[in-house]
Amino acid sequence: MIKVGIVGAAGYTGGELIRLLIHHPEAHIVFAHSESNAGNLVADVHEGLYGDTELRFSADMPFDMIDVLFLCFGHGKSRQFLSEHPVPSHVRVIDLAQDFRIADGTHDFVYGLPEACREDIRKAWHVANPGCFATCIQLALLPLARKGLLKGNVVINGITGATGAGQKPAAPTHYAWRADNISVYKPFTHQHLAEIDQTLTSVQETSFREEGRGETPTLTFIPLRGDFARGIFVTAVVDIDHDPTDLYREAYAKEPFTHYCERAIDLKQVVNTNKCLVHCDWHEGRLLITACIDNLLKGASGQAIENMNLMFGLGETTALRLKPLAF
Repeated sequence: MIKVGIVGAAGYTGGELIRLLIHHPEAHIVFAHSESNAGNLVADVHEGLYGDTELRFSADMPFDMIDVLFLCFGHGKSRQFLSEHPVPSHVRVIDLAQDFRIADGTHDFVYGLPEACREDIRKAWHVANPGCFATCIQLALLPLARKGLLKGNVVINGITGATGAGQKPAAPTHYAWRADNISVYKPFTHQHLAEIDQTLTSVQETSFREEGRGETPTLTFIPLRGDFARGIFVTAVVDIDHDPTDLYREAYAKEPFTHYCERAIDLKQVVNTNKCLVHCDWHEGRLLITACIDNLLKGASGQAIENMNLMFGLGETTALRLKPLAF
Protein backbone atom coordinates (compact mmCIF):
# COMPACT_ATOMS: atom_id res chain seq x y z
CA MET A 1 0.00 0.00 0.00
CA ILE A 2 1.39 3.42 -1.00
CA LYS A 3 1.22 5.86 1.90
CA VAL A 4 0.41 9.37 0.71
CA GLY A 5 0.81 12.87 2.07
CA ILE A 6 -0.75 15.96 0.48
CA VAL A 7 0.15 19.57 1.28
CA GLY A 8 -1.98 22.43 -0.01
CA ALA A 9 -4.89 20.00 0.21
CA ALA A 10 -7.71 22.55 0.46
CA GLY A 11 -7.42 23.82 -3.11
CA TYR A 12 -8.99 22.46 -6.30
CA THR A 13 -6.09 20.16 -7.18
CA GLY A 14 -5.84 18.90 -3.59
CA GLY A 15 -9.54 18.10 -3.60
CA GLU A 16 -9.28 16.18 -6.86
CA LEU A 17 -6.28 14.24 -5.55
CA ILE A 18 -8.23 13.22 -2.46
CA ARG A 19 -11.25 12.23 -4.58
CA LEU A 20 -9.06 9.95 -6.71
CA LEU A 21 -6.90 8.56 -3.92
CA ILE A 22 -9.69 7.49 -1.57
CA HIS A 23 -10.81 5.12 -4.34
CA HIS A 24 -7.29 4.02 -5.32
CA PRO A 25 -6.88 0.31 -4.44
CA GLU A 26 -3.13 0.65 -3.74
CA ALA A 27 -3.00 4.00 -1.91
CA HIS A 28 -3.82 5.31 1.56
CA ILE A 29 -3.86 8.99 2.54
CA VAL A 30 -1.86 9.46 5.74
CA PHE A 31 -2.39 13.21 5.91
CA ALA A 32 -3.99 16.03 3.92
CA HIS A 33 -2.39 19.20 5.23
CA SER A 34 -4.03 22.61 5.40
CA GLU A 35 -3.07 25.17 8.03
CA SER A 36 -6.28 27.20 7.65
CA ASN A 37 -8.54 24.12 7.80
CA ALA A 38 -6.67 21.95 10.31
CA GLY A 39 -9.11 19.76 12.22
CA ASN A 40 -11.98 20.32 9.80
CA LEU A 41 -13.54 17.53 7.81
CA VAL A 42 -12.25 17.39 4.25
CA ALA A 43 -15.86 17.04 3.08
CA ASP A 44 -16.72 20.39 4.67
CA VAL A 45 -14.38 22.06 2.16
CA HIS A 46 -14.58 19.63 -0.77
CA GLU A 47 -18.31 19.10 -0.44
CA GLY A 48 -18.54 16.60 -3.27
CA LEU A 49 -16.83 14.13 -0.93
CA TYR A 50 -19.68 13.92 1.59
CA GLY A 51 -20.34 10.24 2.26
CA ASP A 52 -17.01 9.20 0.72
CA THR A 53 -14.53 9.98 3.47
CA GLU A 54 -14.26 10.99 7.13
CA LEU A 55 -10.74 12.32 6.59
CA ARG A 56 -9.85 15.55 8.38
CA PHE A 57 -7.31 18.16 7.38
CA SER A 58 -4.12 17.90 9.37
CA ALA A 59 -1.82 20.52 10.88
CA ASP A 60 0.96 17.92 11.07
CA MET A 61 3.11 16.58 8.26
CA PRO A 62 4.63 13.26 9.39
CA PHE A 63 6.93 12.76 6.40
CA ASP A 64 8.50 9.65 7.97
CA MET A 65 5.14 7.86 7.65
CA ILE A 66 4.63 8.33 3.90
CA ASP A 67 6.03 7.02 0.61
CA VAL A 68 5.02 9.93 -1.65
CA LEU A 69 4.29 13.62 -1.10
CA PHE A 70 2.09 15.68 -3.39
CA LEU A 71 2.72 19.44 -3.40
CA CYS A 72 -0.45 21.35 -4.34
CA PHE A 73 0.71 24.90 -3.76
CA GLY A 74 0.38 27.95 -5.93
CA HIS A 75 3.28 28.58 -8.27
CA GLY A 76 6.51 29.62 -6.58
CA LYS A 77 5.80 28.07 -3.19
CA SER A 78 7.01 24.48 -3.67
CA ARG A 79 10.70 25.33 -3.85
CA GLN A 80 10.44 27.44 -0.69
CA PHE A 81 8.47 24.72 1.11
CA LEU A 82 11.08 22.05 0.36
CA SER A 83 13.89 24.33 1.49
CA GLU A 84 12.11 24.90 4.81
CA HIS A 85 10.82 21.34 5.32
CA PRO A 86 13.44 18.68 4.55
CA VAL A 87 11.70 15.62 3.18
CA PRO A 88 13.33 12.22 3.93
CA SER A 89 15.23 10.70 1.01
CA HIS A 90 12.93 7.68 0.86
CA VAL A 91 9.89 9.86 0.05
CA ARG A 92 9.06 10.48 -3.57
CA VAL A 93 7.76 13.96 -4.43
CA ILE A 94 5.28 15.05 -7.12
CA ASP A 95 4.99 18.82 -7.52
CA LEU A 96 1.86 20.18 -9.20
CA ALA A 97 3.21 23.74 -9.41
CA GLN A 98 5.63 25.11 -12.01
CA ASP A 99 8.66 25.43 -9.73
CA PHE A 100 10.64 22.48 -11.10
CA ARG A 101 9.35 22.03 -14.65
CA ILE A 102 12.33 23.66 -16.34
CA ALA A 103 15.56 21.65 -16.35
CA ASP A 104 17.88 24.46 -15.25
CA GLY A 105 20.50 22.43 -13.38
CA THR A 106 19.24 23.41 -9.92
CA HIS A 107 17.16 20.29 -9.19
CA ASP A 108 16.64 16.64 -10.12
CA PHE A 109 12.91 16.74 -10.93
CA VAL A 110 11.85 14.78 -14.02
CA TYR A 111 9.22 16.36 -16.25
CA GLY A 112 6.00 14.39 -15.80
CA LEU A 113 4.36 14.11 -19.24
CA PRO A 114 3.99 10.32 -19.62
CA GLU A 115 3.48 10.41 -23.38
CA ALA A 116 6.94 11.98 -23.75
CA CYS A 117 8.87 10.93 -20.61
CA ARG A 118 7.34 7.65 -19.42
CA GLU A 119 10.55 5.69 -18.86
CA ASP A 120 12.23 8.58 -17.04
CA ILE A 121 9.17 8.91 -14.78
CA ARG A 122 9.30 5.22 -13.88
CA LYS A 123 12.83 5.72 -12.47
CA ALA A 124 12.26 9.14 -10.89
CA TRP A 125 12.11 10.09 -7.22
CA HIS A 126 10.99 13.64 -7.94
CA VAL A 127 8.50 14.56 -10.69
CA ALA A 128 7.34 17.98 -11.88
CA ASN A 129 3.75 17.62 -13.03
CA PRO A 130 3.10 19.56 -16.27
CA GLY A 131 0.86 22.61 -16.49
CA CYS A 132 -2.67 22.22 -17.79
CA PHE A 133 -2.30 24.31 -20.96
CA ALA A 134 1.16 22.79 -21.44
CA THR A 135 -0.22 19.25 -21.31
CA CYS A 136 -2.91 19.89 -23.90
CA ILE A 137 -0.66 21.84 -26.29
CA GLN A 138 2.22 19.38 -26.10
CA LEU A 139 -0.06 16.42 -26.81
CA ALA A 140 -1.47 18.34 -29.77
CA LEU A 141 2.01 18.88 -31.25
CA LEU A 142 4.13 15.97 -30.00
CA PRO A 143 3.62 13.63 -33.00
CA LEU A 144 4.85 16.37 -35.37
CA ALA A 145 7.87 17.14 -33.20
CA ARG A 146 8.88 13.48 -33.18
CA LYS A 147 9.11 13.60 -36.98
CA GLY A 148 10.86 16.97 -37.16
CA LEU A 149 7.83 18.61 -38.77
CA LEU A 150 7.38 21.64 -36.52
CA LYS A 151 8.75 24.77 -38.14
CA GLY A 152 7.95 28.39 -38.71
CA ASN A 153 5.21 30.03 -36.69
CA VAL A 154 2.80 27.70 -34.88
CA VAL A 155 -0.34 29.64 -33.92
CA ILE A 156 -2.10 28.29 -30.82
CA ASN A 157 -5.33 29.38 -29.17
CA GLY A 158 -6.54 27.83 -25.92
CA ILE A 159 -9.57 28.46 -23.75
CA THR A 160 -9.73 27.38 -20.11
CA GLY A 161 -12.41 27.09 -17.46
CA ALA A 162 -12.62 29.12 -14.26
CA THR A 163 -10.97 26.44 -12.11
CA GLY A 164 -7.74 27.03 -14.02
CA ALA A 165 -7.29 30.22 -11.98
CA GLY A 166 -7.34 28.33 -8.67
CA GLN A 167 -9.68 28.56 -5.70
CA LYS A 168 -8.58 31.93 -4.33
CA PRO A 169 -11.21 34.52 -5.38
CA ALA A 170 -10.22 37.18 -7.91
CA ALA A 171 -12.15 39.52 -10.18
CA PRO A 172 -11.99 37.26 -13.29
CA THR A 173 -13.30 34.25 -11.32
CA HIS A 174 -16.45 35.88 -9.92
CA TYR A 175 -19.60 34.43 -11.48
CA ALA A 176 -21.01 37.82 -12.50
CA TRP A 177 -17.85 38.58 -14.46
CA ARG A 178 -17.13 35.11 -15.85
CA ALA A 179 -20.64 34.05 -16.89
CA ASP A 180 -21.56 34.81 -20.51
CA ASN A 181 -18.10 36.28 -21.01
CA ILE A 182 -14.77 35.55 -22.68
CA SER A 183 -11.44 37.35 -22.47
CA VAL A 184 -7.78 37.12 -23.49
CA TYR A 185 -5.03 37.04 -20.87
CA LYS A 186 -1.23 36.82 -21.03
CA PRO A 187 -1.03 36.79 -24.86
CA PHE A 188 2.39 35.70 -26.17
CA THR A 189 3.82 35.47 -22.61
CA HIS A 190 1.95 32.68 -20.77
CA GLN A 191 4.18 30.92 -18.24
CA HIS A 192 3.54 27.46 -19.75
CA LEU A 193 5.33 28.40 -22.99
CA ALA A 194 8.72 27.67 -21.42
CA GLU A 195 7.94 24.04 -20.61
CA ILE A 196 6.17 23.51 -23.95
CA ASP A 197 9.19 24.83 -25.82
CA GLN A 198 11.54 22.73 -23.67
CA THR A 199 9.75 19.46 -24.48
CA LEU A 200 9.07 20.04 -28.17
CA THR A 201 12.54 21.37 -28.89
CA SER A 202 14.15 18.46 -27.05
CA VAL A 203 12.04 15.87 -28.86
CA GLN A 204 12.58 17.43 -32.28
CA GLU A 205 16.33 17.96 -31.85
CA THR A 206 16.88 14.48 -30.39
CA SER A 207 14.99 12.81 -33.24
CA PHE A 208 16.50 14.73 -36.12
CA ARG A 209 19.76 16.37 -35.05
CA GLU A 210 21.86 14.09 -37.29
CA GLU A 211 19.62 14.67 -40.33
CA GLY A 212 19.51 18.42 -39.82
CA ARG A 213 15.72 18.44 -40.10
CA GLY A 214 14.92 19.66 -36.63
CA GLU A 215 14.05 23.33 -36.39
CA THR A 216 13.00 25.49 -33.48
CA PRO A 217 9.45 26.66 -34.18
CA THR A 218 8.02 29.94 -32.96
CA LEU A 219 5.03 29.29 -30.69
CA THR A 220 2.41 32.05 -30.74
CA PHE A 221 0.01 31.28 -27.90
CA ILE A 222 -3.15 33.23 -27.10
CA PRO A 223 -4.85 31.98 -23.88
CA LEU A 224 -8.49 32.81 -23.21
CA ARG A 225 -10.78 32.62 -20.17
CA GLY A 226 -14.02 30.76 -20.83
CA ASP A 227 -17.40 30.91 -19.11
CA PHE A 228 -17.36 27.29 -17.92
CA ALA A 229 -16.00 25.63 -14.79
CA ARG A 230 -13.45 23.11 -16.01
CA GLY A 231 -11.71 21.97 -19.16
CA ILE A 232 -9.26 23.21 -21.80
CA PHE A 233 -9.87 23.34 -25.53
CA VAL A 234 -6.87 24.09 -27.77
CA THR A 235 -6.47 24.75 -31.49
CA ALA A 236 -3.11 24.91 -33.27
CA VAL A 237 -2.37 25.74 -36.92
CA VAL A 238 0.80 24.38 -38.52
CA ASP A 239 2.10 24.77 -42.07
CA ILE A 240 2.84 21.33 -43.52
CA ASP A 241 2.88 20.12 -47.13
CA HIS A 242 1.18 16.76 -46.55
CA ASP A 243 -1.58 15.29 -44.39
CA PRO A 244 0.08 13.88 -41.22
CA THR A 245 -3.05 12.30 -39.75
CA ASP A 246 -1.51 8.82 -39.88
CA LEU A 247 1.28 10.05 -37.60
CA TYR A 248 -1.32 10.91 -34.97
CA ARG A 249 -3.13 7.61 -35.33
CA GLU A 250 0.15 5.74 -34.87
CA ALA A 251 1.49 7.95 -32.07
CA TYR A 252 -1.57 7.54 -29.87
CA ALA A 253 -2.78 4.06 -30.87
CA LYS A 254 -1.43 2.45 -27.68
CA GLU A 255 -1.62 5.37 -25.24
CA PRO A 256 -3.97 4.68 -22.32
CA PHE A 257 -5.33 8.22 -22.04
CA THR A 258 -4.48 10.17 -25.20
CA HIS A 259 -6.57 9.23 -28.20
CA TYR A 260 -6.76 10.33 -31.81
CA CYS A 261 -10.38 10.89 -32.89
CA GLU A 262 -11.51 10.61 -36.48
CA ARG A 263 -14.36 13.05 -35.87
CA ALA A 264 -14.37 16.59 -34.51
CA ILE A 265 -14.08 16.69 -30.72
CA ASP A 266 -15.76 18.74 -28.00
CA LEU A 267 -14.99 19.61 -24.40
CA LYS A 268 -17.73 17.52 -22.75
CA GLN A 269 -16.06 14.36 -24.01
CA VAL A 270 -13.19 14.83 -21.55
CA VAL A 271 -14.62 16.65 -18.52
CA ASN A 272 -14.26 14.44 -15.40
CA THR A 273 -11.78 12.14 -17.18
CA ASN A 274 -8.01 11.78 -17.46
CA LYS A 275 -8.26 11.74 -21.27
CA CYS A 276 -6.78 13.95 -23.93
CA LEU A 277 -8.59 13.81 -27.27
CA VAL A 278 -6.90 15.00 -30.45
CA HIS A 279 -8.27 15.60 -33.96
CA CYS A 280 -6.67 16.86 -37.20
CA ASP A 281 -7.98 18.70 -40.27
CA TRP A 282 -5.51 19.20 -43.16
CA HIS A 283 -6.34 21.63 -45.97
CA GLU A 284 -4.05 22.89 -48.75
CA GLY A 285 -0.79 22.88 -46.82
CA ARG A 286 -2.21 23.85 -43.43
CA LEU A 287 -3.01 21.57 -40.52
CA LEU A 288 -5.56 22.42 -37.84
CA ILE A 289 -5.08 20.37 -34.66
CA THR A 290 -7.71 20.41 -31.94
CA ALA A 291 -7.13 18.92 -28.50
CA CYS A 292 -9.01 18.98 -25.20
CA ILE A 293 -8.51 17.87 -21.60
CA ASP A 294 -9.99 18.35 -18.15
CA ASN A 295 -7.63 20.92 -16.62
CA LEU A 296 -8.01 19.49 -13.09
CA LEU A 297 -7.45 15.86 -14.11
CA LYS A 298 -5.21 15.23 -17.14
CA GLY A 299 -4.04 18.81 -16.64
CA ALA A 300 -3.25 18.37 -12.93
CA SER A 301 -4.35 15.79 -10.34
CA GLY A 302 -5.23 12.93 -12.68
CA GLN A 303 -1.86 13.14 -14.39
CA ALA A 304 -0.21 13.35 -10.96
CA ILE A 305 -1.83 10.01 -10.03
CA GLU A 306 -0.78 8.64 -13.43
CA ASN A 307 2.79 9.63 -12.57
CA MET A 308 2.52 8.09 -9.10
CA ASN A 309 1.35 4.84 -10.64
CA LEU A 310 4.36 4.81 -12.97
CA MET A 311 6.81 5.67 -10.18
CA PHE A 312 5.57 2.78 -8.02
CA GLY A 313 5.32 0.21 -10.80
CA LEU A 314 1.53 0.06 -10.85
CA GLY A 315 -0.72 -0.09 -13.87
CA GLU A 316 -0.79 3.41 -15.33
CA THR A 317 -4.59 3.55 -15.44
CA THR A 318 -5.16 2.47 -11.81
CA ALA A 319 -8.00 4.54 -10.28
CA LEU A 320 -8.17 6.72 -13.41
CA ARG A 321 -10.79 5.04 -15.59
CA LEU A 322 -13.27 7.88 -15.01
CA LYS A 323 -16.44 8.45 -16.99
CA PRO A 324 -17.23 11.72 -18.79
CA LEU A 325 -20.32 13.68 -17.90
CA ALA A 326 -23.44 12.31 -19.58
CA PHE A 327 -24.66 15.73 -20.79
